[in-house]
Amino acid sequence: MTTSLELNVDTDKVVRNFLEWAKMDAPSTKEGFIAEQIEKKLKSLGFTIQYDEAHHHFDGEVGNMIAYWEGTIPDLPPLFLSTHMDTVLPTKGLKPIIRDGVIYSDGTTILGADDRAALTAYIEAIEYIQQNNIPTGPIELILTVSEQQGLRGARYLNYSKVQSKYGYIFDSDGDVGQIIKKGPFSSKFYIEVIGKASHIGLNPKEGINAFIVAADVLKAVPQGEIKENVLANIGIINGGDLSSIIPGTVNMIGEVRAFTQEDLDNTLDTIYLAASKAAQSYTASVNFTVEKKYIGFEIEKNHLLVENAIESFKDENISYYVCDTLGGADTNTLNENGLVCITLGNGFKNLHTYQEHISVENLVNAVKTAVQLIIKWREKHIEKAENTDAVS
Repeated sequence: MTTSLELNVDTDKVVRNFLEWAKMDAPSTKEGFIAEQIEKKLKSLGFTIQYDEAHHHFDGEVGNMIAYWEGTIPDLPPLFLSTHMDTVLPTKGLKPIIRDGVIYSDGTTILGADDRAALTAYIEAIEYIQQNNIPTGPIELILTVSEQQGLRGARYLNYSKVQSKYGYIFDSDGDVGQIIKKGPFSSKFYIEVIGKASHIGLNPKEGINAFIVAADVLKAVPQGEIKENVLANIGIINGGDLSSIIPGTVNMIGEVRAFTQEDLDNTLDTIYLAASKAAQSYTASVNFTVEKKYIGFEIEKNHLLVENAIESFKDENISYYVCDTLGGADTNTLNENGLVCITLGNGFKNLHTYQEHISVENLVNAVKTAVQLIIKWREKHIEKAENTDAVS
């Protein structure tokens, strides 16, 4: 039987500690310093710390951190909470501004709420549980590196070091109360447009300008919302060597996201055929290659993770909603590797820009949510064990 517990979270402490974490500069591959600081903090809370060697795959400073605390009821199944230690851009020199209950940077750096907000929520929640003598089962923190560069930390995570099987990732721009149970399949694609290089002054008629071909390829390739829940985009184009040389090659990089593998594959095929047809009209050609980013996931609405999230929000009078997203997160990769998890919103806005911000209300609600999730995980598993004993 679940119980309702009134949580009195210290708002000033939450904001103060969030800003301390946010000011620690840790762009992707440069997470060494913040990892040291997190390790010190978690050890003071009774966690044991492990690192893996994921960073050797992309020349980072440190690997993923796996931290484990057995709680007060160590025989219960552990629950994991995960986030990433890196930010998309540096936060060095961050000067926060709080205006009307919302935290901004001064506009010269990102704020780093993606995802210092989650880190703050987890640590504050664990401190709250310990300080208020709330019984709990084991808690595991999976803190990844280089998430912002294609989920690389999660991709190379040493999963044999992880003891949990179920958990949550607070990493979405929806307000606290957002529950994401479905995420996309995604692949990158690379189009090499092959024309013919030649010198503009010596043999201009022999050249096939790859930029001109690429312009038609760009127009021919479907982009944006291809159909419902299928997105495609070309985001990088480069080529050319000298202003005196008709360019012989142009390279394009894009990606596709969809909720099914079939839609993903069909869209990639369509892009290839459209690019090839456009190039052939110039007697040019294309090389087309695909690189998997991550596969999709879907968790049933009646899964314990979803039900506990809904109950947690209800207990804190937080409006909630269950949804799907075409945004990717470590949730995709962890699910692919057997760790069942869902994404919850933590309310950062305008992420990856100097206009990034987060409300104090979302920061505090994230802490309350994390506390409630931990409590409900314990209660549900104790209740399950009691029911099993009663039957036997």
